[in-house]
Amino acid sequence: MNAQNIKDSILQLAIQGKLVKQVKKETSVKEYINTIKDERKQLIKEGKIKKQKSLPKIEDNEIPFDIPDNWTWARMGDVIDFINGRAYKKEELMSEGKYPVLRVGNFFTNKNWYYSDMELEESKYCNKGDLLYAWSASFGPKIWDGDKSIFHYHIWKLDFDSRVFFRDYLYWFLLQDVTIIKKSTTGTTMVHVSMVNMRPRLIPIPPIEEQKRIVAKIEELLPYIDQYDKAYAEVEELNKKFPEDMQKSILQYAIQGKLVEQREEEGTAEELYQEIQEEKKRLIEEGKVKKPKKLMEITDEEIPYDIPENWKWVRLGDIFEINPRNTLNDDTNVSFIPMTLIEDGYRSEFSFETRSWGKVKKGYTHFRDGDIVMAKITPCFQNLKSAIMINLENGMGAGTTELHVLRAYHNICLKFFLWFLKSPIFVSTCVSAMTGTAGQQRVGTDTITNYVVPLPPLEEQKRIMDKIEEVLPHCKQLDK
Repeated sequence: MNAQNIKDSILQLAIQGKLVKQVKKETSVKEYINTIKDERKQLIKEGKIKKQKSLPKIEDNEIPFDIPDNWTWARMGDVIDFINGRAYKKEELMSEGKYPVLRVGNFFTNKNWYYSDMELEESKYCNKGDLLYAWSASFGPKIWDGDKSIFHYHIWKLDFDSRVFFRDYLYWFLLQDVTIIKKSTTGTTMVHVSMVNMRPRLIPIPPIEEQKRIVAKIEELLPYIDQYDKAYAEVEELNKKFPEDMQKSILQYAIQGKLVEQREEEGTAEELYQEIQEEKKRLIEEGKVKKPKKLMEITDEEIPYDIPENWKWVRLGDIFEINPRNTLNDDTNVSFIPMTLIEDGYRSEFSFETRSWGKVKKGYTHFRDGDIVMAKITPCFQNLKSAIMINLENGMGAGTTELHVLRAYHNICLKFFLWFLKSPIFVSTCVSAMTGTAGQQRVGTDTITNYVVPLPPLEEQKRIMDKIEEVLPHCKQLDK
């Protein structure tokens, strides 16, 4: 239950006579209501006020809930006068003037004022302490706390007898009634509640002293509701973040060698690394890949955390060819992938369009089946737009220039390294190294090439990947 639900419940208890105890000696306001009706009849007879359409007697089947014996039901139009504001022509409103003009647009914000110098009958002004009600667009009551103002046509000023209503009780009743009021609104482009709809509405009225005690109890409880609201929002935020935080933690454990056990029979990462270097040398000698620039030895200062003894720290450029190019016939159909077709988050999903190689070989990034692609520009990089290319048209593709492409020199578990590229430590480190102007910042090629990554033995890479894919779906279920 959120804070608004609690507040609604408290207000509902208040208007049902269940929030404070009744005091038998407190007199019902029913006799005052009858007096008011008689006084109005006399004023109408004397021509001092206009006669309004009589409201029907309250029938038993209209009463929505029971109230205490010393309370009474009344129709709003019998106990409240709804005084409408004045409609204005554009030329009557000014940027400066004697009286602020209160409109629906600034009813709750006190901003974007217009002013007027017109002198009107007193009923068309609202003064500090008046109870107002916006009846179109923004619905609800407000106790006016500003200077003397002219109130606009879409606002009512409520006039009532202090023998019947304590102003703040009436305010709280109208506030809790807003939801029901909205269900009775009419109109299309600007919905509103009409006077015809408002006047017959029922309102439960306690004795004046009980109204005051009800208001005091509400005001006593509100600070606790506000505190609860803050705590509830914090818990909701934690709940919202928990699945993503779990995913981040799982990936962090994975790349630190803490997700699965190490097995001696699976060999060492050093052995795998040597195999990769031998394969890279062969590919260079055969002219299948360009000879890369020799990378610097990894220093102790570059190592961010401890890894198992049978793992090895390497640079991405040691085990991947970074941003390679493809060569094939111009009339070959290939996959074309703009950034919008690469899914974000903790997944490896994409779709593609089909184009001929001749149309995309220039001015675009190249890739093929088995390559890892990752966005290099903000915010796509932070949104984890990255994927392993599989089932491309004729095994080849091209796409947005805002991608880095990693092509493995040798047999490694691509999914392990894809998950590494989505890990929080990789993302945060690369973000801090981005260059470019705001909104156009990118992860540079040198940053990717020289990035230090942990290399587990091949079989352990596969087991880590299996464990990640076993656990991550449970995080998604938590998110749902």
